Amino acid sequence: MEDLTVSAEDVRRRTILQRDWVPCKAAFIDCRTPGSDQKDNYSFIGTGVSQSDDQFVNLTEPHGFNLGAAGMPRGVTNSLHLHFTAEVFINFGGDYRLRWGADGGEGELFSTDGDVVSVPSWIFRGFTNEGADDGLLLTVLGRDDTGGIIWGPTVLEEAAGHGLHLTADNRLIDTVAGEQVPENVELITPMSQAEIDRLDSFSAAEFRGRVVTEDDRRWVGQPFLCSGLPGGGVQLCPVIGYGMVENRRAVPHLHEPHSFNLAWLRGSAGDGMLTHCHEQSQVVTARSGTWEVRLNRGGDEHRVRLERLDSLSVPAGAWRSFHVIEGDDAELLVVNGGDARVMLDWAPDVVAGAREHGRVIDPNGYVAPAAVLADATADD
Repeated sequence: MEDLTVSAEDVRRRTILQRDWVPCKAAFIDCRTPGSDQKDNYSFIGTGVSQSDDQFVNLTEPHGFNLGAAGMPRGVTNSLHLHFTAEVFINFGGDYRLRWGADGGEGELFSTDGDVVSVPSWIFRGFTNEGADDGLLLTVLGRDDTGGIIWGPTVLEEAAGHGLHLTADNRLIDTVAGEQVPENVELITPMSQAEIDRLDSFSAAEFRGRVVTEDDRRWVGQPFLCSGLPGGGVQLCPVIGYGMVENRRAVPHLHEPHSFNLAWLRGSAGDGMLTHCHEQSQVVTARSGTWEVRLNRGGDEHRVRLERLDSLSVPAGAWRSFHVIEGDDAELLVVNGGDARVMLDWAPDVVAGAREHGRVIDPNGYVAPAAVLADATADD
């Protein structure tokens, strides 16, 4: 892989600190519906499914997925809607009741801080913040073009009563604000009952199988080639897809293709993941502790400090390392583009250090005993 040097300007462009968040309160057609009118929609990577021209997007560069967030005060509801691609919620604070089905009556699930919830495509879903405080759900959506969403029939009907209409090309028309429905442009109409009846159904047990709580997490203590080296002591919990894991026995909770893989890194001050690169787009977001990401090798190193809810987009091919600067059991959310395993290239000093400790990468991309591989090579 040819080295990619990330410039200082590109680092600034790709760094999305929590203080840089710009909310949109009119992102969706239910923005005037009582009980749903106080939502803040954020689009960090890609536009997501926002239907407003006023939506601010921090980084428009395609990653193979979209990253955003829903900020919801206590009691606020996100109305029933349907996605065509994956939608994954990462609960960063709040007590949410999720419901699914065309009328929301097919099932319910209660989500708390730290949960990862992968909602099936092509089912209606909605959620309400039932906690005592404002809540925040980070959202990862599959693919660069999500195709938009389909709203539940009653959502469209209520919105029309507030002067809001949605065109077939996903534009929100606000007649109260004086906008006119364009001529010869078709408006979205509610999905027919016949098509609704053909949608998949999910039991509460099936839906629960798509949720990974803090208690469900399976941490891999030696996930990488750098594990055991000074500064290489992070643990990994693969949640969606195999991702970057180099431990041959590690298994993710969810195997279904999402167009991205998702995992948690965990460590305490002094732990990290040493210098490596790979060919997938990547976004990391701090959940707890203070993390430092170091980009590039040699004399052009850039360092980015990430506190809770700060994110960084790392381009494919860039050298990077992750370090816990402050905190015990600090957590970093890692999302990589693609469904395939993420094959890592390690810096030469990491490879050499691991070999001295008896560890190498086998032909299948997993950590193996150096002595055994040497004997196998000698036999060839």
